[in-house]
Amino acid sequence: MRTELRLAGEGGQGLMTAAIIFAGAAAEHTDLNAIQTQSYGPESRGGSSKADVIIADEDIDYPEVESPQFIVVMAQEACDKFVPTVAKGGTVIVDSTHVKSVPEVDAKIVKYPISEKAVELGREIVANIVALGLLTGLVGIVPEDAIMKSLLRRIPKGTEELNKKAFKAGLEASREVSMT
Repeated sequence: MRTELRLAGEGGQGLMTAAIIFAGAAAEHTDLNAIQTQSYGPESRGGSSKADVIIADEDIDYPEVESPQFIVVMAQEACDKFVPTVAKGGTVIVDSTHVKSVPEVDAKIVKYPISEKAVELGREIVANIVALGLLTGLVGIVPEDAIMKSLLRRIPKGTEELNKKAFKAGLEASREVSMT
């Protein structure tokens, strides 16, 4: 089993952190192997960014994500650039708060107002954690409790309750969203 994931948006949205949490949960709390890589555009905030994760039950001898089965996109530019790379039959998770059009691909499209939900919870800054919950529920290979342990280890002190709420909101959304 080898699952490739890509989280893409703009610098400052916290997608690198979400990818680190996801990969860390798999590597630290399961028998799976995981790697995580990331890249920013020339700007650190506001420019395009992506974080890739590979989860496998065997050694990962090639760390490059080429055709991810799952993609999260939280900005229009990232959507336009990375959605065409999704594997045939894969899943694209779209933050419908910021992404208004999705290129046509042979994949399931999940639209959810990730950033809007984060604002409802108290702060848009936890949109990455809402996305993490949504991704966790849809991917289904890393247990929710493992993600929660990794999350609580990597977030700033004093933000635990808000981040827990954001993660749980994403998990709930994963059970309610319709795929087109």
